[in-house]
Amino acid sequence: MYEGRTDVEQGKTLGHENMGIVEEVGSGVVRLKKGDRVSLPFNIACGHCRNCNRGKTAFCLEVNPGFAGGAFGYADMGPYQGGQAEYLRVPFADFNALRLPGGADSREHELDYTMLSDIFPTAWHGTVLSGLQPGESVAIMGAGPVGLMAALSARIQGADQIFVVDQQADRLRLAEQAGATAVDFSAGDPVEQIMTATQGVGVDRGVEAVGWQAHDHSGTETPAGTYDTLVKVVRATGGIGGVGVFPPQDPNGTDELMKQGRLSFPFGEFFTKGLTLGTGQADVKKYNRQLRDLITAGKADPGFIVSHELSLTEAAEGYQHFDAREDGWTKVVLHP
Repeated sequence: MYEGRTDVEQGKTLGHENMGIVEEVGSGVVRLKKGDRVSLPFNIACGHCRNCNRGKTAFCLEVNPGFAGGAFGYADMGPYQGGQAEYLRVPFADFNALRLPGGADSREHELDYTMLSDIFPTAWHGTVLSGLQPGESVAIMGAGPVGLMAALSARIQGADQIFVVDQQADRLRLAEQAGATAVDFSAGDPVEQIMTATQGVGVDRGVEAVGWQAHDHSGTETPAGTYDTLVKVVRATGGIGGVGVFPPQDPNGTDELMKQGRLSFPFGEFFTKGLTLGTGQADVKKYNRQLRDLITAGKADPGFIVSHELSLTEAAEGYQHFDAREDGWTKVVLHP
């Protein structure tokens, strides 16, 4: 959206990773009260449609007619404004809001809880889609915020080997801090590096946490590049979880297939190896309570990736630095 690669309308307030204090409640809200500290899933869900009743809150059928799923401040995800503002209106608040420990004045675990709205549950979802089990190995494509959270999730779930592939030195250092082995693809073929590290066996699972704007070592956009790597390094009958965003189409893109929302995927090798692939946005409500409790108990510290805390007036500067992948700009938290 920031780069003009979507059809998000001008004037839209962005911000789908929201946490805050309840200031006022409407007449239909019975569970929340003024002063509650809450985390909001980036998904907006009604709580009563067919998909919501099945726990598939990322694909609510009511909040965004004609499309399965709604979200705060996001292209094609409904008319809802985002949270990079002083106030945010929350629809279906009783169903969507997750109450956090502490009240309006509490800052306990503030940066950790902020990750509950999207990237921590999304990363956890990626490992679940891959089928990761304790004692298994996993390769994670991308050391951005979601990739780093996937490494943390895999560590908590008992993975025995975790590889994170990227070329940004600062992010690879954070991957190591999360308990992973850093694989710098600018230093050599990541397939060769992972196969060498696993004595030619490969890994049990893979997580794609980059999306269609993935680049190769030369800086060329290669939408299928991350999946190419995972199909090669995930061993036969293994699984891949895809949580990096791929839009229905990208008319302004450079890849001819992705302009139509298509991908050059190595399906023959994928089929021959008997691999499985799960994709889609995370149903945040499926995970955020247990992840909140892990944070509260001191078992998870997702806020370690936050590099900068800025005021709302500094948001544009934060976007510029983050989009340019400047060293040290790994995750920005705004305090309106």
